[in-house]
Amino acid sequence: MAIDTDTARRVAHLARIHVEEERLPALAEELSAVLAFMEQLSQVDTDGVEPMTSVTPMNLKRRADVITDGDRQEDILANAPDAREGFFAVPKVVE
Repeated sequence: MAIDTDTARRVAHLARIHVEEERLPALAEELSAVLAFMEQLSQVDTDGVEPMTSVTPMNLKRRADVITDGDRQEDILANAPDAREGFFAVPKVVE
């Protein structure tokens, strides 16, 4: 599938990217190359291949999903650069 300069101009506009008029043919070629590669990938036989979440097999650490009342306010606020009256204190940003 070939991308023409009008389509490249529209893609650049939709992506909010300013592309000089003389660079549009090169952009169209690059986009065409990306689409050609995607078409090439779609021809790969993936039957029997399980989806992966990572290139290396990993088991995520799990913890028990237990509801607690929290009650760790002091521990949490100990990490705060500025805490007042039991809350994180942050600079005022709106006047």
